[in-house]
Amino acid sequence: MYVPPAHAMRVTEARCIWWEMVPFLEVLDGLVKRGIEVRLIHAKDPGPNWRDDFDRYPKLWTAMERVLCPRVHFKCMIVDGVKAYFGSANLTGAGMGAKSERKRNFENGVLTDDPALINPLVEQFDSVWRGAFCRECGRREHCPDPVV
Repeated sequence: MYVPPAHAMRVTEARCIWWEMVPFLEVLDGLVKRGIEVRLIHAKDPGPNWRDDFDRYPKLWTAMERVLCPRVHFKCMIVDGVKAYFGSANLTGAGMGAKSERKRNFENGVLTDDPALINPLVEQFDSVWRGAFCRECGRREHCPDPVV
């Protein structure tokens, strides 16, 4: 495991510190409280742990927009169309490294500000968000709430 030097360990915007795990929903709650729009696409209804955590952040109930799409397997975060992360990690404790060092998943990802990488991510996310694939989707019977 790579551990950056002490002066590079703090990522203040997300309040993440390598030795302190901050729940992902707490980070999102902080963002929406600052007036930042958050949209999240789930592949399926989140499990009981996520739902219990979600109940602790009532601001997210109305401020965060969510849709379900059973075909989504991509993992990406896009910030204002100018910064993006994409990679293999699910946004779960295991995916984000919260499990013990001997149990955490091996993941990789890319953080970029390169428009050549960001623009296709934005288009993919927005296409799914708009329901561009819903009418012709071969998994529609598995979708609890088709966008279109």
